[in-house]
Amino acid sequence: MYSWLNPELGPLYNTFTAGQSRETLAGAGVRRAILVQADDTAADTVAMLENAAENDFIAGVVGWLPLEDPAAGASLLEKWLAQPKFCGVRTLIHDDPRPNVLDLAPVRESLRMLARAGLPFDVPDAFPRHLGQVAALAAELPGLTVVLDHLGKPPRAGTPDELAHWEREFRAVAALPNTVAKLSGLHCPGAEFSAQALERVWDIALDAFGPQRLMFGGDWPVSLLGADYARCVQVVAALLEPLSGTEAADIWSGTAERIYLR
Repeated sequence: MYSWLNPELGPLYNTFTAGQSRETLAGAGVRRAILVQADDTAADTVAMLENAAENDFIAGVVGWLPLEDPAAGASLLEKWLAQPKFCGVRTLIHDDPRPNVLDLAPVRESLRMLARAGLPFDVPDAFPRHLGQVAALAAELPGLTVVLDHLGKPPRAGTPDELAHWEREFRAVAALPNTVAKLSGLHCPGAEFSAQALERVWDIALDAFGPQRLMFGGDWPVSLLGADYARCVQVVAALLEPLSGTEAADIWSGTAERIYLR
């Protein structure tokens, strides 16, 4: 049981199995998936790696490391790298009340270690507290690939000033060549979830990053708080419809394969 998971989260307060995942993906025409950590514990990463070893449809695992303890992180990383499907690292920095967690010296040391290992670093829910730090991080560590989850979490239900603030910081991240962004997790309270409603942030993302630095993320089962997996795929498909086949293929799978499975 994850520490943040409680009955108030409705459909998310449940047990989800690899079999359910396979059926859900297949129902939306998706053949493979990368699991991404949802708890800052080694146990979560172990569970994902065990499922990946038993299921061919799981192409990779983005796990966790204790970034503020580089020595412990190095020991765990050696263990994770022995697993062929381990392909990246993420921590739930948005749950940390400190606004400067990515700027801490031990965290920077750990992220340099990831760069040397050729592993990407995922950053979830970066706006508003951490999005500016992501640009600084990517600039300081050009050898580290930084994956901005959920397009940095644009404030779609916010004020025009808030959205403009997000866009400025989002474009600053996109200006760094070692960054990519994940088209995922865009449902939010108070805002419609549809291709039309997402058009503004999608146009910004496409202009800033281009198809070769954008990737689809289903965000299942967390997406159940706003839409089921099939609906998420349908909405993204509608956004990608004007693109060429090659451009759409990059976003559906090509970018993720280059970043995680190289």
